[in-house]
Amino acid sequence: MSEKAKQTIEEGKAILGIEFGSTRIKAVLIDEDNNPIAQGSHEWENRFVNNLWTYSLEDIWHGIQDCYASLKKDVNEKYGVDIKKLGAVGISAMMHGYMPFDKNGKMLAEFRTWRNTNTGEAAAILSKLFNYNIPLRWSISHLYQAILNNEPHVKDVAFLTTLAGYAHWQLTGKKVIGIGDGSGMIPVSPVTKNYDSAMVEKFDAVLKEKGLAYKLEDILPKILLAGEDAGKLTEEGAKILDPSGELEAGIPFCPPEGDAGTGMVATNAVKPRTGNVSAGTSSFSMIVVEKELSKPYEIIDMVTTPDGSLVAMVHCNNCTSDLNAWVGIFREYTQLMGYEADMNEIYGKLYNHALKGDPDCGGLISYNYFSGEPITGMNEGRPLFVRSVNNNFTLANFIRTNLNSAVACLKIGNDILFDEEKIKVDRITGHGGFFKTKGVGQRILAAALNSPISVMETAGEGGAWGMALLAGYLIKNTEKLSLADYLENKVFAGNTGTSIDPLPEDVAGFNAYILEYKACLPVEESAVANKK
Repeated sequence: MSEKAKQTIEEGKAILGIEFGSTRIKAVLIDEDNNPIAQGSHEWENRFVNNLWTYSLEDIWHGIQDCYASLKKDVNEKYGVDIKKLGAVGISAMMHGYMPFDKNGKMLAEFRTWRNTNTGEAAAILSKLFNYNIPLRWSISHLYQAILNNEPHVKDVAFLTTLAGYAHWQLTGKKVIGIGDGSGMIPVSPVTKNYDSAMVEKFDAVLKEKGLAYKLEDILPKILLAGEDAGKLTEEGAKILDPSGELEAGIPFCPPEGDAGTGMVATNAVKPRTGNVSAGTSSFSMIVVEKELSKPYEIIDMVTTPDGSLVAMVHCNNCTSDLNAWVGIFREYTQLMGYEADMNEIYGKLYNHALKGDPDCGGLISYNYFSGEPITGMNEGRPLFVRSVNNNFTLANFIRTNLNSAVACLKIGNDILFDEEKIKVDRITGHGGFFKTKGVGQRILAAALNSPISVMETAGEGGAWGMALLAGYLIKNTEKLSLADYLENKVFAGNTGTSIDPLPEDVAGFNAYILEYKACLPVEESAVANKK
């Protein structure tokens, strides 16, 4: 393996995927058989500046350079060689958000991430105008909210893109975007595989009414499908990515995508009637549907796979942050007691102990809202733990309610798909930190969705691996297979992972939990309203 990987790197045939996650930028290098052979990473955090969640441009470029340097170091230590050329590259990032630029390429406002919930007025107006659910985090919501706020920069917008689109543009010079990420800027048509022309026309009328000279198509990146040429690494781009100057220009790039799209690829969930759940800092489920839903739902987003198939998405702003904070408290306790426990050991023991708790968590309720949560209508976050004197307050129930809380909003959204829309799913695959402790996150999610949940060993490689697979699809799909067939036949070869079925008592317990969760939402609302 080592010699083969070394030869692949030396010959410039290794393929690179880079993903800007919420807390980590990760790079994965794969060989010609799609196996990860090296990786790099960079830890980072968003900042709350002027009531907006953001990362600076300096954060972005320092982060990707440090991540790439980490990858180079891993390659050198493992194989004793340097990366000079690559077979292909793909860039992905957290979805949607707002990055506006003027005609000279100068950024006009801070990068506004998916996490911001200040766009409620705009999203509501646009949802009504389009008769289509427009989420708070979508680029069009951010643009229109800036217009409604009379922000001076809106008159100068010449290009609007996402984080993935921005990084790709700077590295290749191409203002393009993959259809999956593009479908979160403004809705796309599953028929034309482009921005929905009727909605574009309606928004152009809004722009004209507001006295703005540009049209939407003038400022949006060009939509591309998986497998289409998205440009090559420029000389300038090579120096940006690898300041040492060792990396050669001319490397082909696949279309940039959002982390939802790479999650679908990494879990082989791009075919209709398949789905995946990504559960980390935020969580979202992606169910590839066979037809449009019967009506718009405020908490269900309609996006696409990287090759343009329609997807019903439930996106939750919060998942494991509060859970991780509580586990951190237990680590402090072990240190206080003079015992330096490994974090993986703490997670493993607490998570497995949680399964000994009551299926309904003994009546305990937890709200994991570090930031606002659109699923339940919360504009701001207030982590909150709620119990009464009559509840069964045990350690197992305490951890279990925090596990339940991590996927409670996912359940609320997916109950609509399965119970009201009667959507059929053959396979749901989970990936992300929530599933790291074997079997526990799977069992909790299986109870929440009342569906078998699979986890693959490769899913731990995450979206950067999924992005590398998309880059590989660009240069290796000589048989012109669809993306679904390419993944099924060339990458996963029938591997569907390890599946856990929902236990009836767990399902009944989670259903009881979610009723209490909804009933106690006014307590959370009060905490937000009173700034506590």
